[in-house]
Amino acid sequence: MDAPMIGIHGLHKYFGESHVLRGIDLSVAQSEVVVVIGASGSGKSTLLRCVNRLEDFQEGRVEVNGRRVCDDERRINALRSHVGMVFQHFNLFPHMTVLANVTEGPTQVRGLGRNEARDIARRYLDKVGMGDFENAYPATLSGGQKQRVAIARALAMEPDVMLFDEPTSALDPELVGGVLAVMRGLAEDGMTMLVVTHEMGFASEVADTVAFMDQGVILESGPPATIFNDPQQARTREFLGQVLTPGGCT
Repeated sequence: MDAPMIGIHGLHKYFGESHVLRGIDLSVAQSEVVVVIGASGSGKSTLLRCVNRLEDFQEGRVEVNGRRVCDDERRINALRSHVGMVFQHFNLFPHMTVLANVTEGPTQVRGLGRNEARDIARRYLDKVGMGDFENAYPATLSGGQKQRVAIARALAMEPDVMLFDEPTSALDPELVGGVLAVMRGLAEDGMTMLVVTHEMGFASEVADTVAFMDQGVILESGPPATIFNDPQQARTREFLGQVLTPGGCT
């Protein structure tokens, strides 16, 4: 059996005396989409941030495509060059054009020449539907457009895996669909993805595996049909009863 692209084993994370992650075990196979759901404060985003060492952790082991995530700065930087991450709040450089934002990583981190980096950036801007905006500045873009640029920026690093931390939570409702459509396209292309989201429809349609987190543990995980239609844990049923509308997902 092939090793997972992301392997999380016995992960514990503390913030002071607060035990935020309590022995997490989770794996993501190559080309698999794993979506983590759960209430605010359950540890979902912290789990995601531990994968590329934006948060340290006290116990356990994390591996990405065979690379052990540790506290050695050089190894962390090498790891991050293979892991794309998209945050809630875009984090674009406001003084740079869209094209400059997307070429920054390939030139500064991957060491590519400017012409090659621009070719790669334009390819991914086209992929997310932002090819006509390469000379625009972030201040002129909508939230949904900024997030699609942020996705292109992560893709321009040509990562092994993509991490998404609530990528639509800061968007107006009418802008959510465009970002989710880009993510669906990535899934169809075979990108390995670990996604934290409150978009239950996306989880139901796109995920290979849905994991439900509560109070720092994964209470259950499985195919979307199982988690949404036949959850085994009372807490999962309670959560889904609050977030799902009758006859379908919110």
